[in-house]
Amino acid sequence: MKTITLLGSMGLLLASLAGCTSSGSKSAKHFRTMEPAASQPSVTVTNQLSPELFHPDTELMTLGPGDQIEASLMGTPNSASMMTVGPDGKIYFNLLPGVDVWGLTLPETKARLEKELAKYQSTPQVSVTLRAVGSKQVWLMGRVVRPGIYPLTGPTTILESLAQAGGPARSGSLVTTEELADLRHSFVIRGGQFLPVNFDRLLRQGDMSQNIYVRPGDFVYVPSALAQEVYVLGAVRSPRAIPYVDQMTLVSAISWASGGVSYDILDERNNDAGVETVNAYLSHVAIVRGSLTEPQVTIVDYGAIVKGQAPDVQLESGDIIYVPNSPYTTLKRYVNLILNTFSSTVAANEGVNAAGGNVGVGVSVPVGGN
Repeated sequence: MKTITLLGSMGLLLASLAGCTSSGSKSAKHFRTMEPAASQPSVTVTNQLSPELFHPDTELMTLGPGDQIEASLMGTPNSASMMTVGPDGKIYFNLLPGVDVWGLTLPETKARLEKELAKYQSTPQVSVTLRAVGSKQVWLMGRVVRPGIYPLTGPTTILESLAQAGGPARSGSLVTTEELADLRHSFVIRGGQFLPVNFDRLLRQGDMSQNIYVRPGDFVYVPSALAQEVYVLGAVRSPRAIPYVDQMTLVSAISWASGGVSYDILDERNNDAGVETVNAYLSHVAIVRGSLTEPQVTIVDYGAIVKGQAPDVQLESGDIIYVPNSPYTTLKRYVNLILNTFSSTVAANEGVNAAGGNVGVGVSVPVGGN
């Protein structure tokens, strides 16, 4: 009964969740026999970084919208002009109409400008210099000193990128150097895919085997170590992070996610074709705990829990709960799905915040070249 008192106003919501299969007294039964996730059968899954992630981008810098270049006609005083590549990929130099330079290197841009100018004058010589990069950027968000969107002016490692942002944030107190960054749950996402960089090994142990090269569009996120949250994702009505409270359980967390799952319509039942699922597969609910690169994964039968046939599971802050809509085939694929969903969800939310003006854009570093 201690847990029911702790959950307080959640009692009615939990009772209604289990009401389709048991009475109110039965719905409280499993709260008296809570088990920590650590006591459930679990397995640690380790993901390795692909060797190609450690190779710098060998392609020459190509122009795109937002890049700033300076061009001038050699031998012609006061001909220098600063231009920004427009959204259509074009620049406007001298008397030329829009010249498409999207995807061109600086030498190619120089040659195209000279070719276009040759229609109006004899053997023009053009100098082209890249002044600022706006088309190739990396997102450095969360608990770093200077979160923002930073330009990539050349091959850059993740360690170098974090240094641009001032590194992980620390307490400004004179009496403590407490870290404000949660390195175990930090991540890199590229093209919607989670990259298993171990930030703890990289930043605390100096392990360069984690120091991959970043690419344009990469999203690097360092969450707060002070946040007390669990994440409920998958086939629930409102997948999101919810505040963690002491003695929080699996059932209470899913119920917090805007009413959780409705057992009467998300049941599993057998037929001649085998197991049929409707929107959720309750016997394969996953609890992911610990480092994102070496997570401990526990699979529980949520359907049995809400029926009072199995004990509820006690959670910890930082746990990721995933309710699947189909049974998993291999555990590693299932975990990859969960981590991709988690990182993509966090990245999307942070991106919305950035678009709302809550984050700055990193300073563009001038670079030269003709």
